Amino acid sequence: MLTGISTACLYPMETEQALEKLLRLGFRRFEVFLNCMEELQQPYLRQLKQRAQAYGAVFVSLHPFTSAMESSLLFGDYPRRTKEAFDFYRRYLAACAYLGGHYVVIHGQPAGHGALSDQAYWERFGELYRLGDQEGAWPAQENVRNHRAADPRFLEGMRRALGEECAFVLDVKQCRLSGYPLKETWQAMGDRLVHVHLSDCTQQEPCLLPGQGNFDFAAFRTRLEQGGFSGTAVTEVYRRNFQQESELKDSLFFTKKVLQSPIS
Repeated sequence: MLTGISTACLYPMETEQALEKLLRLGFRRFEVFLNCMEELQQPYLRQLKQRAQAYGAVFVSLHPFTSAMESSLLFGDYPRRTKEAFDFYRRYLAACAYLGGHYVVIHGQPAGHGALSDQAYWERFGELYRLGDQEGAWPAQENVRNHRAADPRFLEGMRRALGEECAFVLDVKQCRLSGYPLKETWQAMGDRLVHVHLSDCTQQEPCLLPGQGNFDFAAFRTRLEQGGFSGTAVTEVYRRNFQQESELKDSLFFTKKVLQSPIS
């Protein structure tokens, strides 16, 4: 397992500035959160890629700024809009592949929204996944609270229905916020778990930088490795969850120690 960070941790700092600051702090693996149309353009992506390469850093995933609209864009009931949305999300997949990443994070549809059955949702996702085969980067469903994919039963059904034409992002804070057990969630994702969003917690605060709470990272590592996970676990918290940017560097040392160092 390798560790990294999402540029979203410094939002609303502009993406290239957040990347530069995190590079200077020592991070070398990234999920990049693109925040506007300009950041999907080739000249901007080229600058991001060159900036990372100058430090020997890599991108592993991409987070779209249109996540909140995926209910009507990707999983809505208006075919012409869906077709346009798939064309648009192809751009995210292509951008991710250009940067060297493999996965585009998908939030999907809030629970109770829309008319799609679970099976129709899964089929829609499978169609998007096959676009990834053409572009060289793939959509990965995240277990976002208040969304259909927060429920481990939905995730397991999706994995069984799609087989190798799906992938999942496990976000540990989303498990805490949704109330679904972490163990049930990652077990439902099974061998299609490809990416992890890390955070720490206390009884009072469900989202902290790794190393600032009491989450059992050692046990978490053991469970993931026993399940065959060998991807990247990126720190993803909100800017309000820490005071000083230097705390990010402390979390980098912590995650490398507990998740990357050989187990004695």
